Order: sequence, then structure tokens, then C-alpha cells
Amino acid sequence: MKISDKTFRRSIRTALILVYLVIVAGATVRMTGSGMGCPDWPKCFGYIIPPTEHAELEWKPINDFDQGQVIIKDSKLFVAQTDFKTENNFKPENWSVYKEHDYATFNPSHTWTEYINRLFGALAGLAVLIMAILSLFREDRKRRMIALSWICVFLMGFQAWLGAQVVYSVLEPLKITIHMIAALGIVALILVILYSVKKKTETPRTVPAQAQTLGLIFLILILVQIVLGTQVRQFIDAQVDKFGYDQPQKWLSPEPVVYMIHRTFSIAILLFAILSLWQKRRYGLNFKSVNWIFILVLLEMATGILMAYADFPFSSQALHLVLASILFGSVFYWVLQLFENDFEHKIT
Repeated sequence: MKISDKTFRRSIRTALILVYLVIVAGATVRMTGSGMGCPDWPKCFGYIIPPTEHAELEWKPINDFDQGQVIIKDSKLFVAQTDFKTENNFKPENWSVYKEHDYATFNPSHTWTEYINRLFGALAGLAVLIMAILSLFREDRKRRMIALSWICVFLMGFQAWLGAQVVYSVLEPLKITIHMIAALGIVALILVILYSVKKKTETPRTVPAQAQTLGLIFLILILVQIVLGTQVRQFIDAQVDKFGYDQPQKWLSPEPVVYMIHRTFSIAILLFAILSLWQKRRYGLNFKSVNWIFILVLLEMATGILMAYADFPFSSQALHLVLASILFGSVFYWVLQLFENDFEHKIT
């Protein structure tokens, strides 16, 4: 059985959309503070479908419990060792204390927010796996394309493992940052695969070396800015723990050095976006992605200004993160376009 490049492209686009939906869901989890909504992994309180009421997590006499099921007792998580039916009194030998961490809080909205995030992750993983399988049946079957597709499957598995580490660490900021950067790496790889099977232009575009250099520098600046942003987010997470979610006016007080660098760096990003538009017109490069990049930069700066001067209005943090990930993907794709003549014969 052979499949067309058109079918393969559809599978790639589906995988890319779902990976971005995972990023959106992850941003929502962080915005709502739902990261520990499911304190275990990959299940949620030991359930495939999580509970909706605290009563489902309480020990009960004369009640059936399944192996791996989790309860909250004495402010601790306990895990059922086997399938059994309780008697009138709690027997510790039937349970083990959850050892990964000591977080034992149930919040239904947090639990289901995190659960939906995991569902999107599972769907994205399935989409990437289907993409990799289809790569084996392309009409133009090339080893490099197959290898890239299966590397993407491996990275999705690695990303799932990172998600577990984030939970086990009770949302350690550094691990959350690595988790985010790994997601951007997956986006980049899927874009490489997508670009390699796109319909080739009939007349190859001549791209000046200056424009290619500009694109590479712009991409590096975006990556640096994202990393700086994750450091700012780590600081804010610490401030939230200190002051709580109800005092956002204190989250940037005092302003850390990394925030001031991040804020100033955005000016360089804007200048490069303007320069990219100028070079597009100067050299007659018909790249619509450059227009979107400029718009995304403006939106990203607008959400940053909102957070800084309007005390983090609802959803501004999540929108800022999502826009940053879309901006990264757009600039990365633009760089692929700039190097089209060098790229298309090396991957496919």
C-alpha cells in the first residue's frame, strides 16, 4: 500500500495542530494553577477517568478498591496495593503511602483542567505515531523522512516522561521550563517534516545571503527571548507562592534583572520584525509568513505590556506563552523558506 504526499501532509498538519493544542492546554494549566490537579502519572488519582467529588477519594468501610487506586487520608496520598474489599476499620497493610511527593489536595476544576491537558497530549502522541507509520508507506519513500518521523515519536515519548517528572517534582520551575522548550523542539521537527513534503515552487526563489543571515539571527533572538521569558516566569511562580494569586500587583516587585533584560530585548525583536518586512519588499520575496510574524510580535508585546502595567489580567499569561510558541514556529518556518534551495534536496 502506498499513500500520496497529500495524505501524508494532512497527517503532519494534524500532528502539528494537536501539539500546539497541548501547548495551549499547558498554558491554561499554568494560568489556573492546575499543574498538581492530578498528583500521580499517567493516571489521575489512580483513575483512567478522574473523580469529580472528594467523596470518591475517601476511605470507606465495606467498599471495593482496585489496585493502584488513590485515596486521601490524614493529609496523605495512599495507594491500594491489591484489589480488595475494606472491612470496618482501616488496615494500613492494604495501602502504601505515595512516595513521589507529599502533595495531597483535591480540587475538581484543577483535576479536570490537568486531565484535559493530558488527553490532548495523548491525542498529539497518537497523531505523531500515525504520521510516522504513514511515512513508511509514502510513494516517495526516503530513509531520512522516515527517520525524522520516528525521531518525532521518540521526542513525544520523552516529552511525556518530562511531564511525569514535572508532576513528581511538584511543579519545579526548571523542569517546567525544560518541558516547554522540548515542546518547541517537537514543533520545529514537525515543521521540518511538513516543509520537506510541501508542494515545491515551479521557479526556485533566489534568496540573498543577507536575508538568510537576518532570518537565522532573528530565530536565535526569538529563542533567547523565550528562554528569558521562562526565567521571568520562574520568578513569578515564586512570587505567586509568596503572595498568592490574589495579589498580582506584587508579582513583579521588585523587578528582577532578568525581567528588565526580557523587556528591553523585546525592542530588538520588534526591530528585527520591521527589518524582515523591509527586506521582503526590497528583494521581492513573496513570504506571507513575514507579515504574520510582524503581527505576532506586536501581539506578544501587547500581552507583555498588559501583564506589566495592568497586574496580569486573566488569561494574559497563557496568551503570552501561546503567542510566543506560535511566533517561534512562524519564524522557524520562515527560515526554512529562506533556505529552500539548500534544504529541499537534503531531507527528502
